Amino acid sequence: MNIGLFTDTYYPEINGVANSVYTLKKELEERGHNVYVITTTTPGSPKHEYNVFRVHSMPFVFMKDRRVGMVYQRKLASLIRKLNLDIIHTNTEFSMRMFALIMAKELKIPLVHTYHTIYEDYTHYFAPIAILNNSAKAFARFYTRRCCNFVEEVIVPTEKVQQLLTSYNVYRNINVIPTGIELKKFYRGNYTKDQVDQVKVELGIKENEKVILYIGRVSPEKDIDKLLKILPEYKKKHDDARFVIVGAGPDIENLKNCVNELGLQDMVIFAGERPWNQIALYYQLGDVFVSASQSETQGLTYFEAMAAGLPVVAKKDDCLKDILVDGYNGYQFTTDEEFLEGLDHVLYEDKGIDYRKNSEEMMKPYSTEVFAERIEEVYHKVIESNPVWVEA
Repeated sequence: MNIGLFTDTYYPEINGVANSVYTLKKELEERGHNVYVITTTTPGSPKHEYNVFRVHSMPFVFMKDRRVGMVYQRKLASLIRKLNLDIIHTNTEFSMRMFALIMAKELKIPLVHTYHTIYEDYTHYFAPIAILNNSAKAFARFYTRRCCNFVEEVIVPTEKVQQLLTSYNVYRNINVIPTGIELKKFYRGNYTKDQVDQVKVELGIKENEKVILYIGRVSPEKDIDKLLKILPEYKKKHDDARFVIVGAGPDIENLKNCVNELGLQDMVIFAGERPWNQIALYYQLGDVFVSASQSETQGLTYFEAMAAGLPVVAKKDDCLKDILVDGYNGYQFTTDEEFLEGLDHVLYEDKGIDYRKNSEEMMKPYSTEVFAERIEEVYHKVIESNPVWVEA
C-alpha cells in the first residue's frame, strides 16, 4: 500500500503523538509498505528524511512548544498527487488534518483517524476563566465529534478513549489499538552501570539514593505540582529519596517556585529536556516512575517506564486498566496517603517482589510489530469496503 500519515507533530519532537507516528511509519515500512509523512517544519529536524515532507509552520499561539502549519501548500499538494496514495491516516485535528481532508476529497481515497488527545483536558490554555472554560470544553467535544465522524474508521489507544468518544456521540467504528513500544530500546541490558552512574553524577545523585522519576511534558494538566506538595512529608521519613523531573514545558517555572516554597531544593532535580535518542538511558536512573496525570489517552511514558523495568506508582486512571496491577508492577493511588504507601512498597518494603521483572513481562504484548499489524488490518478493511467520499 501507499500510505499518507498526516500529523502536526513529528520527530524530533518528544511527545506521544510524534512517537506514535514515527513508530508506525518505521514498522509499516518493515512490512513492505510505502509510507509518506506530511507534517510541519520542526527546529532541529534532520536535513534529509526519507519520505517525510514538511509544511512551513510557526509556534502555536497558546502553546509555544507546539506548532501549527499551513493548511494547504500548492507545491506539496502537487507532489502528493503523484504518490498514488491508497489511504490517508490523520493523527491531528488541526492544520494537517485540514490539508488531509482536501487531498482525500480530491484523490477520492478513504480517511482513517487516530484520536490521540483529550482536548477537554487542555482548554485551560485557551480559556482560563471558568465560565469561558466550560464553553471551550463544550466546543472541544463538538469539534472532536465532527473530526471523528468525518472519517471511515477511528483508532484510539485505550478503552477509556473509546468510551469517551461514544459519550460524544461519535458513531463511526472505533478500533482500540494501543501504540506499540520499541521494547528492545528500553531494556536495562542496553546500558552498563557505569553509563547510568555517569548520568547520576552529572545530576548530583549519590550512589545509594533512591530515584523517583518523572519523564514527559511538564505542563499543568500533568499535575506534577500535586506530587510535589506531597513530598515534604515523604522527605521527613526518607532523606535518601530524590525526585528527578526529565522534560520541558510551560509549567517549569511554576514548579521551580513550588519547590522553593516547599523547601525541596535538595530533593527535586530538574534535568530538563533530553534528546529522544537518550530517553531510554534516563529511564534507567529511576527506581520508580510516578505520575498524577488524568489527561492521558494511553500514557506512553508508563509503557516506556515498564519496558525499562520500572515499577509505576500512578494516579488511578482508566488508561491504566490491565497494565498496572497493585502489588505486581506497582500501585495506583487516589489519595496522598496511597501515593506515599505505594512509594514505600516499591522502594523499601516489598523485598520479595521483583517489580522490575514484572513490569517487563507486562509490556511484552505491546510491541511495535503488533501495533503496525493491527493498524494495517484497519487499512485493508477500509480500502476493501470501497467507501465513497461524501460531504460532511
